[in-house]
Amino acid sequence: MLPMIPAGGMQRRALIGLALATLLAWLAPWIGGVHAAIVALPSPAVPAATRLQPLQPLIDATPAGGSLTLAPGHYQGPARIDRPMRLEGGGRAVIDAGGQGTVLSVAADGVQLRGLTLRGSGDSQDRIDAGLLLEGRDLVVEDNRLEDVLFGLHLKTASRAQLRGNRVIGKALLPGMRGDALRLWNSRHNHIEGNLFERGRDLTLINSPDNLLRNNRFNDGRYGLHAVFSPRLRAEGNRLSHTGTGIVVLYSPELQLRGNRIAHALTDGGAGIVLKESHLSVVEGNEVLHCAVGMKLDATVEGLGQLRIQGNHFAHNLIGLFFYGEAGADRFSDNRFTANLTTVAISAQGAGAAHQWSGNSWDEYQGFDRNHDGFGDRPHEVLLFADRIWMETPMATFFRNSPALELLDFLERLAPFTSPYRVLQDPRPRMRAEAAGTHIAHESR
Repeated sequence: MLPMIPAGGMQRRALIGLALATLLAWLAPWIGGVHAAIVALPSPAVPAATRLQPLQPLIDATPAGGSLTLAPGHYQGPARIDRPMRLEGGGRAVIDAGGQGTVLSVAADGVQLRGLTLRGSGDSQDRIDAGLLLEGRDLVVEDNRLEDVLFGLHLKTASRAQLRGNRVIGKALLPGMRGDALRLWNSRHNHIEGNLFERGRDLTLINSPDNLLRNNRFNDGRYGLHAVFSPRLRAEGNRLSHTGTGIVVLYSPELQLRGNRIAHALTDGGAGIVLKESHLSVVEGNEVLHCAVGMKLDATVEGLGQLRIQGNHFAHNLIGLFFYGEAGADRFSDNRFTANLTTVAISAQGAGAAHQWSGNSWDEYQGFDRNHDGFGDRPHEVLLFADRIWMETPMATFFRNSPALELLDFLERLAPFTSPYRVLQDPRPRMRAEAAGTHIAHESR
């Protein structure tokens, strides 16, 4: 027997169903019209300037020794050049790799690249995704812009290349996650002049002898310039600022560092100039400003050859000079030491003890010049009193320049109860600071 359903409930359900069916039938044309209007809307037109035109067919169609001038526009990368040719963009051609691989690779001699914008490399450290890869001889790369690239200019077994007037801007990553703004591997006799590097990791030379870096600028990086096994490197007139460390050279003899300015290297070791086992080198006319350490030297055990450190200016650093390792036998002359928190520090007694000093200007010199010859009447000595505590016990470095250690150092100098340790003696200190080294200029940044 079927269950009994109240008549009132059945009527209400029937009325509701009839009303819904009538409403849907009335709205159906309107819903269909709206849907058709949405589908018919055209997609926004892509501006012609941002359309990626294939670049590789244009390169392949250019004969060896020919010239390809790109019209203003955006071109698709990655692309590869495998024959001598000249590629010019007139400052208005953009090659965009879309985040894939190296934007432009050159594997030929005698290639010239000018006026291009290379953009959007991949992000693989293993593949060394770069803005520009150069493999060949007698290459010319001028007035190009590389942006949003992991590695910037990558020279791999390249020789006699001329890189001038380029600007490299790396990806917006933490310094340790970036690639090198400039990377040379097994490359020699290259001239890298007047380039601007920003937001990179390092400027790196590995197994790359006889290269010249002149009048380049590098801001916002980890190491300003890092050279390993790259003898006879010449770095002249470069400006490095806001990097973790300025110039680091390891196992690269016959180095020449002249007229460079290193500023605000306060992290990642924080030294303006670091040299390790790079004998027979010259460090001359450089300015090192506001770094954790102005210059750090690690002398060799064998004492293979002297360094000549002359006419440099170390100012406003936490430590002016730091000597590590053996006694050394390097020559320091005509340098200026101005307003450093600690002028000289050593890793242990005996480090740097054999260095030779002459004609340097020391802001803490307490002698006179009675015969007016421009030099002090008595030698300048750097003595360690309470500072020996934190130099010999690295754990105590945290308390360096604290009120307690400053007071202890003052009392030691006033009435020594232990014999101070003499770090160095300059027998002929210069009195007129303007005559030693170069005049330090205010940083614009």
